[in-house]
Amino acid sequence: MAKKQNSKPKMNIMWMYVLIFASIFALWMMRNDASFATRQMQWSQFKDAVNANAVDNIVIYSDKKAEAEVVGDSLRRVLTKDDPKPADGKSVSTNDKLRVSVEIPSTDAAEKLISKAQEEGKYTGVYNYEDNSGLSNILWYFGPVVLLVLLWVFMFRRMGGAGGGGIFSVGKSRATLFDGDNADKVTFNDVAGLAEAKVEIAEIVDFLKNPRTYTDLGGKIPKGVLLVGPPGTGKTLLAKAVAGEAEVPFFSLSGSDFVEMFVGVGASRVRDLFGQAKSKAPCIIFIDEIDAVGRARGKNPSLGGNDERESTLNQLLTEMDGFGSNSGIIVLAATNRADILDKALLRAGRFDRQIYVELPELNDRKEIFQVHLRGVKTDGSVDLDFLARQTPGFSGADIANVCNEAALIAARRKKKAVQRQDFTDAIDRIVGGLEKRSKVITADERHSIAVHEAGHATVGWHLEFADPLIKVTIVPRGKALGAAWYAPEERQIQPRQAILDQICKLLAGRAAEELFIGYTDTGALNDLERSTKLAYAMVTYYGMGASLPNISYYDSSSDSYGFTKPYSEERARAIDAEVQKIVDGEYERAKSILTRYKAGHHELADLLEQREVIFAEDAERIFGPRQWRSRNDILAEQEGDDPEADNSTTTTTPPPFQLK
Repeated sequence: MAKKQNSKPKMNIMWMYVLIFASIFALWMMRNDASFATRQMQWSQFKDAVNANAVDNIVIYSDKKAEAEVVGDSLRRVLTKDDPKPADGKSVSTNDKLRVSVEIPSTDAAEKLISKAQEEGKYTGVYNYEDNSGLSNILWYFGPVVLLVLLWVFMFRRMGGAGGGGIFSVGKSRATLFDGDNADKVTFNDVAGLAEAKVEIAEIVDFLKNPRTYTDLGGKIPKGVLLVGPPGTGKTLLAKAVAGEAEVPFFSLSGSDFVEMFVGVGASRVRDLFGQAKSKAPCIIFIDEIDAVGRARGKNPSLGGNDERESTLNQLLTEMDGFGSNSGIIVLAATNRADILDKALLRAGRFDRQIYVELPELNDRKEIFQVHLRGVKTDGSVDLDFLARQTPGFSGADIANVCNEAALIAARRKKKAVQRQDFTDAIDRIVGGLEKRSKVITADERHSIAVHEAGHATVGWHLEFADPLIKVTIVPRGKALGAAWYAPEERQIQPRQAILDQICKLLAGRAAEELFIGYTDTGALNDLERSTKLAYAMVTYYGMGASLPNISYYDSSSDSYGFTKPYSEERARAIDAEVQKIVDGEYERAKSILTRYKAGHHELADLLEQREVIFAEDAERIFGPRQWRSRNDILAEQEGDDPEADNSTTTTTPPPFQLK
């Protein structure tokens, strides 16, 4: 049964403050009208003014006071004479109204005076009574003080955070508690993929369920487990699944929740968090994005430091040492920047176990699609194997975005179900950006882009280690005027020839322009950038330079900021020369392949200009089948798939496309 929504508006304390402030301001305006200047006078003078009909609108108050408005200029001149500094601080001009205030013996005496003057015709004005000893008077005298107190309380409630409690809750933990009765319980069944990570972390679940199995043998479970991996891979979801499987309380918060502008607040929140955890042990504390508070201390102190953050980290280190290994408290943390964490945080006894949550592979992506397609209405044309092969390098969050984008595209096209083409368009939209068919492109530019892209396809088709082609388009998409989609293979290591083939394929577009157009243009910017980076990586990182073999200047454990080079100027010139030699050699190889297959290139470029999009089948029809079968084609045959029906393969990085 659906839960009925509450339509009543929620009370906001800010409205109460505004109402009180407006009421006090209105009372102040009524009692202190800016158009009146008040003067004190004696009772005898007031009687003479009444009998002379020099006042009007007399108000008699219950606290033996009376006020009246001066009529005419005669009394005004008397009251303002020799009075350069009035008691109320207001100077009187001829346009201002003047009011007099008088202490009366009693209300009866004032009433008799006014009544007698009216009977004798000496006073023709009006008078009335007001009670100023009640609530209005109290608000007038105490309202400003109350307003200041309420404003002070409001300020400290805001500093105390959304949890309430005012200033006394500033140092309280902001962790959200999920217990066993929570409706949003997550288990391992809700986490697709991550098979290795789930196996490794299942030990913690088993310890929380059956601690005696480990303690009887003298074993100690790790106090802290650090989940490390790229964004969107499911680190937070995996931590919640651990709590759901173990059925224990789960404290969830972010590393930034500890950071505050007040000194000592972060450390106080850490103490309060672990105090709550000890009272609910066994339990799990999950700190997401721990790098916000766990960054290495003392880095580059000349640029300034954050003493509050460092004191918070010190308190966290102390608290993790403060409870026993078998106390039932497990600290889980997640980050994608483990390299900047403080070494004291990663030592044995604190976060002494690291679980790497990598990007999902082919089978993992298929499982993730199954999870995210539960709420999507699809037809029989949707093939999970096809979708998994079309999304190499996608994280779980990226796959969720693909499913949502495909549903939006199908709804935009007024379809009753999401089809395979909608998913293909969604992948293209996410990888390459939105198509911009309205962009103005001249005929010469269109021909240049077609020749350029056909050059990539032609050379890549005849290289052994080049990634298999999916499709090529000259329709502007995102910032690119043309793009080529490939399906990189899932290789854990890259041979030297594979990197050289990749550089050759990247330079093929520029080579095609020089050979078949006669000039080069700025369209190869992205190709040149990527090929140059690969060439420098070969020489300086992987030690693959012909004249500089087996030397790497890559330091994965370096704490420096890279202000200095780890080699001399002479070695820098040698590196530059080696990189130039590699780039020049692959550029000439690309020109040689294009010259050999010149006719096929021209046919492919003409077809691309006509249709704007060509696929791998078109390249196979022109050049024939590729001589080299990819590793993924072999795996597909072993799984019973038809490699000719699907040219897409998988990789650990997103499908590349060339920006023009």
